[in-house]
Amino acid sequence: MEKPQLAIIIPCYNEELCIENTVNKLFLVINDLISKGKVREDSYLYLIDDGSKDSTWSIIEKLHGENKLVKGLKFLRNYGNQKAILAGLEGARNIGCDCVVSIDADLQQDEWAIEKFIDEYQKGFDVVLGIRNNRKTDSFLKKYTALAFYKTMNLLGAHIPPNHSDYRLISKRALDILEMYPEKLLFLRGFFHEVGLKSTSVYFDVKPRMAGESKFNYASLMALALNGITSYSIVPLRMVAVLGFFMALIGFCVGLETVIEKIFWHNSPSGWATIVVLLSVFGGIQLFCLGIIGEYVGQLYKEVKARPRYIKDIELI
Repeated sequence: MEKPQLAIIIPCYNEELCIENTVNKLFLVINDLISKGKVREDSYLYLIDDGSKDSTWSIIEKLHGENKLVKGLKFLRNYGNQKAILAGLEGARNIGCDCVVSIDADLQQDEWAIEKFIDEYQKGFDVVLGIRNNRKTDSFLKKYTALAFYKTMNLLGAHIPPNHSDYRLISKRALDILEMYPEKLLFLRGFFHEVGLKSTSVYFDVKPRMAGESKFNYASLMALALNGITSYSIVPLRMVAVLGFFMALIGFCVGLETVIEKIFWHNSPSGWATIVVLLSVFGGIQLFCLGIIGEYVGQLYKEVKARPRYIKDIELI
C-alpha cells in the first residue's frame, strides 16, 4: 500500500490555553511518521472551532499563516462536539486525504498512538478505534456513569466497545460511506461500529489535561447518551409496549378480583391507600413511558425539519 495522506481533525471549543501546544505536538507526530515513510509529506491538521468565545480562532488563523498545513473551520455558533467532528470529517474528505484521525484538543488521548492507527490502516482496516486502557484520570462519578452508559447501550442493542470515545482513524472509503448518511443527529460511535467496514482497535493511555478544563459536563454527556440510544435502538419502545401490556394485565386481574369479591362475598373494595398507591405507581409509569416516546418523537421532529447540521463562518484551507 502506498503512503497515505493523513488528516488529523481537532474539534476546539474555548481552547486558547492549549491549542498552540497541541498543534506543535501533533506536528512532531506527523514529522516522525514522515521520516519513517508511513505518511505523505502533505499530511495536515484540520482544526474546527466550535463557536469559541475566547481567542481560539485568532490562534488558528495565526498558525495557518505560519504553516498552510494547519487548516481551519469556524462555526457561526456552538453546535457541539459531535457536529464539530462530523464537520471535520466532511471537510477533510472535500480537501482530500486517504485517512483521517480525530483527536481531542487537550491531547489527553496519547497522540503517539497515531502511529499504531496508521500501522493498522496499512493492514487494510477501514476503521481503527482508540480504546483507553483505564479510566484512572476520571472522577468516581464520571467513571461509573461512563461504564453504565456503555453497558446500557449494549443492553439496548447499540453495540459500542467500552471505553471508546472519538479517538479513531477512518479511511477514505469510510468517509465516502459517511457522506451517504444525511441524518442530522448522527451518532458517530454507533455509526462506525454498525456500518460493517473492516475494523480493529488500538489501546492507549489517557494523560492528565495539560491546560484549561473539560468542556464536557454531565448534561452534555447525558444528551450524547440519549442521542446514541434513540439513534441506534428501538428496544426502549418495545419495553414501553411490554410494560403497557403488563399494566393492562394487572388492571384486569384487580378488576376481576373486585367483581368476584362483590358477587360471592358481597364485599366492596376497601382502602383508599391502596387506590392512591396504584394510581401513583401507574401514573408514574405512564409518564415515564411518555418520556421515552417523547425522546423518539423529538428525534423525528429534528430530522424532519432538515435544518443544516452546522453553519460555516470562515474556512482556511
